[in-house]
Parts: sequence; structure tokens; C-alpha cells
Amino acid sequence: MNESVDTDEATTPLVSAIIPTYGRNERLSSAIQSVLEQTYDNIELFVVDDASPTPVRETLDSFDPTVENSFRILRHDENQGANAARNTGIRASDGRYVAFLDDDDQWDETKITKQVQAFQESDSETGVVYTGVRKDGPEGTTVSTPVASGDVMKDLLTGTNFGQFSSVMVDTTVIETAGLPDERLPAWQDREWFFRLAQHTHFRPVRETLTYRQTGLPGSITKKYEQKRDVAYPMLISKHDWVAAEYGIYYERMFKATMRRSLARSAVRADRYKEARKYFLLSALANPLYWPVYPHLFASLGGKWSYESIASLRQQVTNGPASGT
Repeated sequence: MNESVDTDEATTPLVSAIIPTYGRNERLSSAIQSVLEQTYDNIELFVVDDASPTPVRETLDSFDPTVENSFRILRHDENQGANAARNTGIRASDGRYVAFLDDDDQWDETKITKQVQAFQESDSETGVVYTGVRKDGPEGTTVSTPVASGDVMKDLLTGTNFGQFSSVMVDTTVIETAGLPDERLPAWQDREWFFRLAQHTHFRPVRETLTYRQTGLPGSITKKYEQKRDVAYPMLISKHDWVAAEYGIYYERMFKATMRRSLARSAVRADRYKEARKYFLLSALANPLYWPVYPHLFASLGGKWSYESIASLRQQVTNGPASGT
């Protein structure tokens, strides 16, 4: 991060928006456009090209020269991963606040305005502001409404969803204390960083759906599951189990139970039902009072057929029958 932050901009502090990208040039333009269309004016935008096979600069012909001058493209010589790209953007930034947008996501046009306003209405202990998220994917649309506020460590340890990178805005002074996103992680990069941020600052929600995500896009679901199982899961446990232990045995067990449940659900998406049953069971063993895991455990006993059938039934009960046309 640069040291030239303009502290005189009390009413409209500079916000640094960072879009890491690799090989999704067909969706990148929409992400960039959603930043350029923000109602908040004082934004610097960095598009960090993590060595895409076709350089991003060659694929943004849809923007006229005046628009292209509204953002900078930074390119890695070698592919280093999404967190390395985010960190490149952070180091280049001058903003008081940093906001991230994945290249397949979009923002509501008022997102930055409302997050800056939330910072300005908060006390000095607040270092992260996050928004509600809408996810659109093959299984339908889900909306998460944020609630947890203040010291959110217990919420993190019990599996509360704080969205992803695309939903958060972070005070750069907190990043200096908590550290940059961990470049070693191939998955759950946001969750690990949130644990570190929560050790040093308070979170504040904006209870509106201002971040829009696309899920189920092309990619290796099996590879992502294996990365979580073999690298991300053991790393998160080893890095943060001491924090859970400080909060007592309940939170220590809940931390492991929720992480194992998340890993099991990733196994389901990869059609690895034998492993899914294993991690659902290990989740229940970590904390037998963690009731949300049992429907998944029982549904997984019959493999894909039983899991999908029960999931479909649960969705119908939740949403009600579809109306006729």
C-alpha cells in the first residue's frame, strides 16, 4: 500500500477497487462496468491480470479510450493465484478503503456509497463493512442478509457466512495490522482472512443485497474440493484453532464442526459422496449438538440419489410449490 493517502478527504475518502482476473475475459467487462457505474465518485480501479493466456489489455476493446483511462491494468508475468493478484492491487492502492470484486461478480451501483456511509457512521473500532449477497447458479437463487456486527469472532467460529471478497470493504489501516490475504491458500481465501481481520477490528453489516455473484461457472469442481481437503482445510485449522481454544471448548468444537461440514458440502458438489459422508460424520463427532449437520449426514447415506431427492424436497418445503402459468 502506498503512503500517500489523502487524509483531507473527510466526506468522500478515496476507495480503491481491485478486480483480480484470470481467463474470464468474457465476464470481466461487466465487472468493470459495475464499478464504473457506482454512484460514489472517488474510486480508483485496478484490474490485476494474473497472467491470463490472452492478456486482458487485448480483450477490452468494448471500452472507449476515455473509459479505459478510468482504471489501471496491472499484469503478472506468471500465474500466482487470486490472493496474489489482490495483494498486487492492495500494494498499488492509495485509498483509505479497499474493496474487492471477483471478475465474475457485479456490484449494485450504490454499494460503495452505502459502505462508505456505514464507515462514517461507525466508531473507530470498525474496520470491515460487508453487504448482503445474491447468488445465481444452476440450483437457483439464494440471498444472504448480513446480521453479525461488532466483534464477530464467535460468529466466524460457529460458521456464520460473511459473504466473499466481493462483498467487503476494508479500512487499509486494519490490513497493515492483520496482514495481507494469504497467498498460499488455493481455496477459502476469504474465510481465512476474515478470521485474521476479526482479531483486530469490528465488522459492520449493510443489510441490503448489494453484491451479485454467479456460481457454477466453468471450472474443476473436483479439483477445488481436493484443494480444500488437502491444503485449505488443514491450513485453516492449524492457523486458527488456537483462537477457537481461547474462546472455550464449545467454540473449539464448533470451529471444527463447521469447517468439516463446509468440506463435506464441497465433496457433495464434486460427487464424492463417500467422502461427504465421512466429513458430515466427523462434523457431528466434533460437536454432537451441531444440529444443522444431521439432515446432510442422513441425506448422504444413500449417495447422490438420496441427497438430491431430500435437497429438492427441502427446497420445495422452504419455497412452496411453483405457481402455474
